[in-house]
Amino acid sequence: MAAFLPAVLRGGVDIVQLREKDAPREAVLSGAREMRAICADFNVPFIMNDDPELAMAVNADGVHVGQDDISVSECRRIMGAEAIVGLSTHAPSEFAVALREPVTYRSAGPIVATPTKLGREATGVSYAVECQALSSDPVFVTGGVSPETLPGLLELGLRYFVVVRALSDAADPEATARQMATRIADVL
Repeated sequence: MAAFLPAVLRGGVDIVQLREKDAPREAVLSGAREMRAICADFNVPFIMNDDPELAMAVNADGVHVGQDDISVSECRRIMGAEAIVGLSTHAPSEFAVALREPVTYRSAGPIVATPTKLGREATGVSYAVECQALSSDPVFVTGGVSPETLPGLLELGLRYFVVVRALSDAADPEATARQMATRIADVL
């Protein structure tokens, strides 16, 4: 992480989430502290997955929760009105409810099946497009976002993306992040 995270941040990643569902709490805390410090050096927001109390413990900028996690209102109570709070959605009915939640952003997907969301069925890209059309807040597209898929997603009007494997599997994560960030910036 000490080499990877600064590389992708230099490349243009502009928000970082730690999503570690299976590690022991102490390992997550240790990794979160390291990542938080690196993100602070780059003035990039750092958010934790699922646990607002853990986010508070590491002075994270926010938390991202899923449909079966702690409620958005409870996240706001714990972290405050200024914290970044994101909410995952995977179906139109979930997104309809999410529109009434006091979130900073929502996510839609995964648009394709992905090993980072094992067992989660793909929603298709039309779901993300529909969600973005309904929301005045950012809607992050999840699942299968890569340098190859990004141009088509941008053509559909999507602007916010969760990128995992395209960066973590890249031979040069900094160059890959820069390529993707440049493509996004070119349409903004």
